[in-house]
Amino acid sequence: MKLWIVALTLLLAGISLRVDAGTWQPAAGHVQVPLWPGTPPDAQPMPGPESATLRTEHLIAGRPWLAVSNVGQPTLTVYAPGEKNTGTAVVVFPGGGFQVLAIDLEGTEVCAWLTSQGITCVLLKYRVPSAPYDWRRRTYPDDFALPQPALQDAQRAIRLVRFHAARWHVDPHHVGVIGFSAGGYLAAETSTQFKRESYPPVDAADRESDRPDFVLAIYPGHLAFDDGKLNPNVPVTRDTPPTFLVQAEDDHTDGVSQSLVYAAALAKAHVPAELHIYAHGGHAFGLRPTAAPITHWPALAATWLRTIGALPK
Repeated sequence: MKLWIVALTLLLAGISLRVDAGTWQPAAGHVQVPLWPGTPPDAQPMPGPESATLRTEHLIAGRPWLAVSNVGQPTLTVYAPGEKNTGTAVVVFPGGGFQVLAIDLEGTEVCAWLTSQGITCVLLKYRVPSAPYDWRRRTYPDDFALPQPALQDAQRAIRLVRFHAARWHVDPHHVGVIGFSAGGYLAAETSTQFKRESYPPVDAADRESDRPDFVLAIYPGHLAFDDGKLNPNVPVTRDTPPTFLVQAEDDHTDGVSQSLVYAAALAKAHVPAELHIYAHGGHAFGLRPTAAPITHWPALAATWLRTIGALPK
């Protein structure tokens, strides 16, 4: 019996628990590859060994979700679209507050949707926990005097996709990113900090551009401060790529102002953008179907990808 079925059975019996599922591995037929050829830049010791834990204390659409923690060795996992290959690729940044990664809810389940659209999905397992990201002290991931391991991993991932474009049957001019929650911030960060060299080049792949061609930020966090001002470390300019935003008004984790403030900055810089605000949906809904209208956001995203030319019309 699968671990999540066991967990759900115990939940229905009134028992809440977390189930250790060991180290995360992709499904059969998919292989994780190291993001860096050796030790990652600015490597920091982890609090413990990497582990994957099935979280059952907060169900998403009636199901638990898998949290990967203590990631010190980041990886990529490539999911090919099969016969219907549009040549477009998307790097996926799962959320988790820069403390863990929601590797299924905001990772593998996203890849299943993307590949169904003919998109090559590249799932990034980036380093967490990741200083200076610490929600307990309400600090924002914006102190560039400190190492930025998540940004380093994200920039490296985009460059690797372009470097392996021919091998992975990808158009290097159609490489986008999608991020959820903290991963939504990371997606915005890659689209505004691509001129910042966050690490010294390590090989030929680092000669590739790390600017995404388009961005999808789903219930993003950290984009705006409590006073309604844009986080200065996502400096939107006219060079920021086209962006798609989704958030719920009842998102009490990060707040709907995250997308509103960021969308206003995009509009001011004349960056093509599309913003969808829903009355209900909360936070961390991913792509799991519910009765709420917000559950249909993937169809809107696919339409938007066609309007910007990332997918054939």
